Formats: sequence, C-alpha cells, structure tokens
Amino acid sequence: MSDPTDYGSVEGLSAVLDESILRLTLSRAEKRNALDDSMMSGLIDALDHAGRDESVRAVVLAGEGDHFCAGADIVARNTEAGPRPRAGSIQRRLPSQAHRLVPLVTTVQVPIVCAAHGWVAGIGFQLALAADFTVAADDARFWEPFVQRGFTPDSGATWLLPRLVGPARARELLLLGRELSGSEAAEWGLVHRSVPPAEVAAEADALARTLASGPTVALGLTKWLLHASAGSTLGDHLRDEAFALELSSRSEDFREGLRAFREKRPPDFTGR
Repeated sequence: MSDPTDYGSVEGLSAVLDESILRLTLSRAEKRNALDDSMMSGLIDALDHAGRDESVRAVVLAGEGDHFCAGADIVARNTEAGPRPRAGSIQRRLPSQAHRLVPLVTTVQVPIVCAAHGWVAGIGFQLALAADFTVAADDARFWEPFVQRGFTPDSGATWLLPRLVGPARARELLLLGRELSGSEAAEWGLVHRSVPPAEVAAEADALARTLASGPTVALGLTKWLLHASAGSTLGDHLRDEAFALELSSRSEDFREGLRAFREKRPPDFTGR
C-alpha cells in the first residue's frame, strides 16, 4: 500500500504531508540542490495540489544538506547529449517550469515558509523571495548569478527585487552580482529574519506550526490580497477586500474567533 503521507515525491524532491504541514525538501545535496526539470515539475504539482487539499494548512520549503538551492541546473541542460534544441526552446519551456513555479508560490492560498541556508542562488533566491516567510541562516549566501554567466535574469527576479528593496539595490544585486549574507538579506527586508545556522530548521518549523494553527481561509485570502494589490488601483483593491471579507466571514474559523473574543480565551481554529 502506498504511503499516505507521500505527497508525490520525485527524484531530487521529498514531498511529505506531516499532519497539516506539507514539507517540500530539495534532496539533491550533491548538486547543492540545483533544480532540474523533474524537481521543478514536482514542486509545481505538489503546490498546485496543496492549494486544493483542505488538509494542508502550511508549507515548509527547505533544502537537504549544506545548501538550500544553488539555482537551476543549467550545466546539465546544456551538456546533455543529443541535437541542439531549436531556437526558442527557452521561451517555450519557461512558462511551464520556473515561470509557473514562482507565481504559484506567491498565489497558492496556503502560507509558505522557506528555510534558507548555504547557497540561495538564482531560482533558489527567487523562491526565498516569493515565499510568505523566509528564515535564513546568518551566513547564508544570497546571489543572483545571471550577469556572471552572461545571460539575463529569469524566474521573476526583475519583478520581485525592485518591489522588495527598490530599484537601486535591485540593480546592485542583478547588474553587479552583489552577494548578500543571510543577516544582510534580513537587514534589506528580503527575508523575514536571520538566525544562527543551527536554528534555521527549528525557527522555520515553529513559524509553520503557528501558521498551520491559524484561520486558514483568512490567511489564504489575505495572502491573495497582498499579492493582488501590486497590480490594482485602490478602487479595484477595495472591491477585492470586500470579496475576501465576505468569504472569510462565512468560515467556521470566523465564528470561532468571535466566540473566543466573547469568552476571553485564545481561539481554536480548525482551518475551516
């Protein structure tokens, strides 16, 4: 019989449902957890499923071994045997891979906590930016390697970075290739917090458990509102807020929140 906790693990990616927390662990430590096509597809499938699975109330994204993620495995892709891909292969491939994965992290209506240590580069950097919360090791190494490799950024780097740190610092990271430590990334507002390396996993887990015990419907809709606000006028966004409030006020957790307020006790949310 298949393991009911296995959420569709593939080679290089462990996907395990631990009670109400989906744990996605990049497990290609010998390659610093660089993402290949199979891992990217596995992440997309797991997050897409999690968005419809009412048993999932939070997600933890982490890396096995000494690093979180050193980026996409472009070396393997560009040294594979066989005929050279025809022109336009990157433009055709990205919308179903990296350019589907990063938006999914920002929009899936369950909170995502990223535990970042060691190298956090390229798409690994973008995943840490796109997550709702990232706990980084003080000595983690955040780096956008694109200009040093002679090609342009992808996976949302030029959209995420200016919004988080402004255009001047975004240029420093993307045009000059400046590397940041985890503590610097926290100071710049790129991540939620930085902690000593030995504490990253525990801090991320505690944060995920706090989120998993919260009002899941309201958390998911609030996440949607925060993301949607980037492209909305105030009038359009206020209509979105009214829509989200209508939905969240129909949840069981809303009624529990009111009872807890009246009874002067902490709420016991069930995610319904």
